Amino acid sequence: MVKNVVLIPGFVALTAVTFIGLAVAAEQLPNLSGTYKCGPDKKACQWSGATFTVTQKGAALEAKNEKNEMGVGTVTSPISVSMGPPWNMLGTTGDGGKTIEWTNGTQWKK
Repeated sequence: MVKNVVLIPGFVALTAVTFIGLAVAAEQLPNLSGTYKCGPDKKACQWSGATFTVTQKGAALEAKNEKNEMGVGTVTSPISVSMGPPWNMLGTTGDGGKTIEWTNGTQWKK
């Protein structure tokens, strides 16, 4: 019986620390929601799209270009993102979430 009394406060403390850690981690993700213009490589932008609207819920991203192509992605860290089909690329965020530098050589800028 004494073991149960000791374990319960320890479990509660561990659970509280876990939730606090998750809340802090969520706060560190950049806000990438908004409208972006593609540049500087006009040829690559013709293929991928010239403008993108990004919506974000937590770490989940949805991007839609002016051609109505849509892809889903993930904020993988405070400075990195990945985007699935149709673009399949990785990126790094900068300027407080106002720019994304993609592995295909393009940059999305708010």
